[in-house]
Amino acid sequence: EYTIDIIFAQTWYDSRLKFNSSMKVLMLNSNMVGKIWIPDTFFRNSRKSDAHWITTPNRLLRIWSDGRVLYTLRLTINAECYLQLHNFPMDEHSCPLEFSSYGYPRNEIEYKWKKTSVEVADPKYWRLYQFAFVGLRNTTEISHTLSGDYIIMTIFFDLSRRMGYFTIQTYIPCILTVVLSWVSFWINKDAVPARTSLGITTVLTMTTLSTIARKSLPKVSYVTAMDLFVSVCFIFVFAALMEYGTLHYFTSNRK
Repeated sequence: EYTIDIIFAQTWYDSRLKFNSSMKVLMLNSNMVGKIWIPDTFFRNSRKSDAHWITTPNRLLRIWSDGRVLYTLRLTINAECYLQLHNFPMDEHSCPLEFSSYGYPRNEIEYKWKKTSVEVADPKYWRLYQFAFVGLRNTTEISHTLSGDYIIMTIFFDLSRRMGYFTIQTYIPCILTVVLSWVSFWINKDAVPARTSLGITTVLTMTTLSTIARKSLPKVSYVTAMDLFVSVCFIFVFAALMEYGTLHYFTSNRK
């Protein structure tokens, strides 16, 4: 789930609103919205949508002499975004924002994108701590239902995860722990307490790092890229401990 603040603009033609006047456009108060026909647009994948009313309703209504209507409003939307975390934390995602008419099928109302219909604020002002904004794209598709065919407009926000946090918290500690476990190869094989304590300590450290890494993930049942990395590191550390155990066993038997 993600939250986005948008200015949603719709424009259409209504022949009933044509007028002859020296004024090219009527700038109407937002209270007039309820007195004209407006599309019954809704966001299909939103969990919660809020309009802004402080200090006045954040809506704009313009009517041109040829019957063209422009209606914009500011919304804050909590929308669903299904994440595939197989490549975590090197994953990339496309979070959709879908909207369509609630009651009018395709033969009664048809949505079309304008050429410059989607604009975004400067990404440096986005509060994306774990993700980097890559770009956006829009699509149009038709949904076939029992009540008719509906046009669905979708905006995709393409994101890629920043790896800085996970590099510092997981990758570097795991690599250093593996390297530390190899130090036992340079310790005299007769120094049993030193090599044993070093091996056990690195194994316990990897177990702790594995637990911490898993806490940063949602509860998913499949294996992620981080799980594979931590597992491989754990195998290297455990193999270093087993190597000394095997060496100690054979040297003791020879004696």
